[in-house]
Amino acid sequence: MNASNTVLPGYGSISALRATIATHWFAVRTRSRHEKVVERGLQSQGLDVFYPVVNQVHQWSDRRKLVETPLFAGYTFVRIAPIPEDRVRVLRTQGVVELVGAQGQGIPIPEDQIEAVRAVAALNLPFTQHVFLKVGQRVRVRGGALDGVEGVLVGNSRNRNLVISVEPIQRSLSICIEGYQVEPV
Repeated sequence: MNASNTVLPGYGSISALRATIATHWFAVRTRSRHEKVVERGLQSQGLDVFYPVVNQVHQWSDRRKLVETPLFAGYTFVRIAPIPEDRVRVLRTQGVVELVGAQGQGIPIPEDQIEAVRAVAALNLPFTQHVFLKVGQRVRVRGGALDGVEGVLVGNSRNRNLVISVEPIQRSLSICIEGYQVEPV
Protein backbone atom coordinates (compact mmCIF):
# COMPACT_ATOMS: atom_id res chain seq x y z
CA MET A 1 0.00 0.00 0.00
CA ASN A 2 1.50 3.38 -0.94
CA ALA A 3 1.19 6.55 1.18
CA SER A 4 -1.70 8.01 -0.85
CA ASN A 5 -3.78 4.92 -0.08
CA THR A 6 -3.14 5.08 3.67
CA VAL A 7 -6.42 5.09 5.61
CA LEU A 8 -6.97 7.92 8.08
CA PRO A 9 -9.76 7.71 10.69
CA GLY A 10 -12.68 9.88 9.63
CA TYR A 11 -11.22 10.74 6.19
CA GLY A 12 -10.51 7.50 4.37
CA SER A 13 -7.34 7.73 2.30
CA ILE A 14 -4.84 10.58 2.19
CA SER A 15 -6.01 11.18 -1.40
CA ALA A 16 -9.56 11.71 -0.09
CA LEU A 17 -8.26 14.07 2.60
CA ARG A 18 -6.30 16.07 0.00
CA ALA A 19 -9.47 16.42 -2.09
CA THR A 20 -11.30 18.03 0.84
CA ILE A 21 -8.58 20.54 1.75
CA ALA A 22 -7.84 23.66 -0.29
CA THR A 23 -4.35 23.82 -1.73
CA HIS A 24 -2.08 26.84 -1.40
CA TRP A 25 1.16 28.06 -2.89
CA PHE A 26 4.27 27.69 -0.73
CA ALA A 27 7.84 28.86 -1.33
CA VAL A 28 10.49 26.16 -1.32
CA ARG A 29 14.11 27.07 -0.61
CA THR A 30 16.48 25.00 -2.72
CA ARG A 31 20.14 24.14 -2.60
CA SER A 32 22.29 26.54 -4.58
CA ARG A 33 21.59 26.21 -8.31
CA HIS A 34 19.12 23.35 -7.80
CA GLU A 35 15.92 25.18 -8.72
CA LYS A 36 15.45 23.23 -11.98
CA VAL A 37 16.21 19.88 -10.26
CA VAL A 38 13.59 20.67 -7.60
CA GLU A 39 11.06 21.75 -10.25
CA ARG A 40 11.47 18.46 -12.12
CA GLY A 41 11.35 16.41 -8.91
CA LEU A 42 8.15 18.03 -7.72
CA GLN A 43 6.53 17.78 -11.16
CA SER A 44 7.40 14.07 -11.32
CA GLN A 45 5.31 13.66 -8.15
CA GLY A 46 2.33 15.26 -9.90
CA LEU A 47 2.54 18.53 -7.96
CA ASP A 48 1.75 21.96 -9.40
CA VAL A 49 5.08 23.83 -9.54
CA PHE A 50 5.93 27.40 -10.50
CA TYR A 51 9.59 28.12 -11.22
CA PRO A 52 9.78 31.69 -12.57
CA VAL A 53 12.63 32.36 -14.98
CA VAL A 54 13.71 35.29 -17.14
CA ASN A 55 16.02 35.50 -20.12
CA GLN A 56 19.05 37.71 -19.58
CA VAL A 57 22.06 38.47 -21.73
CA HIS A 58 25.26 37.37 -19.99
CA GLN A 59 28.60 38.75 -21.11
CA TRP A 60 31.76 36.67 -21.06
CA SER A 61 35.18 37.84 -22.23
CA ASP A 62 34.72 36.13 -25.60
CA ARG A 63 30.96 36.11 -26.19
CA ARG A 64 27.47 37.18 -25.19
CA LYS A 65 24.69 34.66 -24.68
CA LEU A 66 21.00 34.73 -23.81
CA VAL A 67 20.68 32.69 -20.61
CA GLU A 68 17.57 31.54 -18.74
CA THR A 69 18.01 32.52 -15.08
CA PRO A 70 15.77 32.10 -12.03
CA LEU A 71 13.77 35.18 -11.12
CA PHE A 72 14.33 34.32 -7.45
CA ALA A 73 17.60 32.40 -7.13
CA GLY A 74 17.31 29.62 -4.57
CA TYR A 75 13.51 29.44 -4.59
CA THR A 76 10.67 27.76 -6.41
CA PHE A 77 6.97 27.52 -5.59
CA VAL A 78 4.68 24.52 -5.14
CA ARG A 79 0.92 24.20 -4.65
CA ILE A 80 0.09 21.68 -1.93
CA ALA A 81 -2.48 21.00 0.75
CA PRO A 82 -1.24 22.21 4.14
CA ILE A 83 -1.06 18.70 5.56
CA PRO A 84 2.02 16.89 6.93
CA GLU A 85 1.99 14.26 4.16
CA ASP A 86 2.30 16.87 1.39
CA ARG A 87 4.99 18.79 3.29
CA VAL A 88 7.01 15.58 3.70
CA ARG A 89 6.66 14.80 -0.03
CA VAL A 90 8.12 18.20 -0.83
CA LEU A 91 10.88 18.01 1.79
CA ARG A 92 12.03 14.60 0.54
CA THR A 93 12.53 15.92 -2.98
CA GLN A 94 16.16 16.08 -4.11
CA GLY A 95 17.58 19.61 -3.77
CA VAL A 96 14.92 20.91 -1.36
CA VAL A 97 16.27 22.62 1.77
CA GLU A 98 13.03 23.70 3.44
CA LEU A 99 9.58 25.15 3.08
CA VAL A 100 9.84 28.87 3.76
CA GLY A 101 8.17 29.79 7.03
CA ALA A 102 8.24 29.24 10.75
CA GLN A 103 9.69 25.87 11.80
CA GLY A 104 9.76 24.62 8.21
CA GLN A 105 5.95 24.42 8.10
CA GLY A 106 5.70 26.95 5.28
CA ILE A 107 3.53 30.01 5.01
CA PRO A 108 0.83 30.07 2.31
CA ILE A 109 1.44 32.68 -0.40
CA PRO A 110 -1.62 34.57 -1.65
CA GLU A 111 -2.69 33.55 -5.16
CA ASP A 112 -2.62 37.16 -6.40
CA GLN A 113 1.09 37.48 -5.55
CA ILE A 114 1.94 34.33 -7.53
CA GLU A 115 -0.19 35.56 -10.46
CA ALA A 116 1.60 38.95 -10.41
CA VAL A 117 4.99 37.21 -10.60
CA ARG A 118 3.65 34.93 -13.38
CA ALA A 119 2.59 37.98 -15.40
CA VAL A 120 6.00 39.66 -15.09
CA ALA A 121 7.86 36.44 -15.93
CA ALA A 122 5.59 35.66 -18.90
CA LEU A 123 6.12 39.10 -20.43
CA ASN A 124 9.88 38.98 -19.75
CA LEU A 125 9.76 42.66 -18.82
CA PRO A 126 12.98 44.38 -17.86
CA PHE A 127 13.33 44.56 -14.09
CA THR A 128 15.81 45.20 -11.34
CA GLN A 129 15.97 43.43 -8.00
CA HIS A 130 14.70 45.63 -5.17
CA VAL A 131 15.11 45.45 -1.43
CA PHE A 132 11.92 44.11 0.14
CA LEU A 133 10.17 46.92 2.03
CA LYS A 134 7.03 46.57 4.12
CA VAL A 135 4.63 49.28 5.11
CA GLY A 136 5.37 49.97 8.77
CA GLN A 137 9.07 49.20 8.36
CA ARG A 138 11.73 51.62 9.53
CA VAL A 139 13.61 53.00 6.47
CA ARG A 140 16.28 55.55 5.53
CA VAL A 141 16.09 57.85 2.48
CA ARG A 142 19.08 57.61 0.12
CA GLY A 143 19.89 60.59 -2.08
CA GLY A 144 18.30 63.93 -2.72
CA ALA A 145 17.41 66.59 -0.19
CA LEU A 146 16.25 63.98 2.34
CA ASP A 147 19.44 61.86 2.23
CA GLY A 148 19.89 60.04 5.55
CA VAL A 149 16.47 60.91 6.98
CA GLU A 150 14.94 57.94 8.80
CA GLY A 151 11.33 57.15 9.55
CA VAL A 152 8.56 54.59 9.12
CA LEU A 153 7.32 53.71 5.62
CA VAL A 154 3.57 54.14 5.17
CA GLY A 155 1.52 54.20 2.03
CA ASN A 156 -1.68 53.63 0.22
CA SER A 157 -2.56 52.74 -3.35
CA ARG A 158 -1.42 56.13 -4.67
CA ASN A 159 1.73 57.12 -2.81
CA ARG A 160 4.35 56.27 -0.23
CA ASN A 161 5.00 58.47 2.76
CA LEU A 162 7.67 58.60 5.40
CA VAL A 163 6.48 59.20 8.94
CA ILE A 164 9.03 60.91 11.17
CA SER A 165 8.22 60.69 14.85
CA VAL A 166 9.49 62.58 17.88
CA GLU A 167 8.73 59.96 20.48
CA PRO A 168 9.22 61.95 23.72
CA ILE A 169 6.58 64.50 22.70
CA GLN A 170 4.45 61.91 20.85
CA ARG A 171 4.21 63.94 17.65
CA SER A 172 4.78 62.86 14.05
CA LEU A 173 4.86 64.35 10.59
CA SER A 174 4.40 62.65 7.26
CA ILE A 175 6.17 63.53 4.01
CA CYS A 176 5.70 62.13 0.51
CA ILE A 177 8.74 60.16 -0.64
CA GLU A 178 7.64 59.22 -4.15
CA GLY A 179 10.70 59.27 -6.37
CA TYR A 180 13.15 58.86 -3.48
CA GLN A 181 15.21 55.71 -3.01
CA VAL A 182 14.77 54.15 0.43
CA GLU A 183 16.52 51.30 2.23
CA PRO A 184 15.73 49.37 5.39
CA VAL A 185 17.45 50.64 8.54
